[in-house]
Amino acid sequence: MAKIEVKSEITGTVWQLKAKVGDKVEEGDTLIVIESMKMEIPVITEDGGTVKEILVKEKDPVAEGQVVAILEG
Repeated sequence: MAKIEVKSEITGTVWQLKAKVGDKVEEGDTLIVIESMKMEIPVITEDGGTVKEILVKEKDPVAEGQVVAILEG
């Protein structure tokens, strides 16, 4: 199975986790919501698969391009 890295597209703070380890996700699903400058920005999957790891938790700071989750697809 392929390992798929899901990255944040913006610097901010993890506001909400929408998925958990073991969840099956489809292309376009929201895994995490990041708050940046009072806006909620979804981290969306580009490929479907199973959530293998969530590398952040709520209130964690994240940087643009940071890997926030790993999928198996």
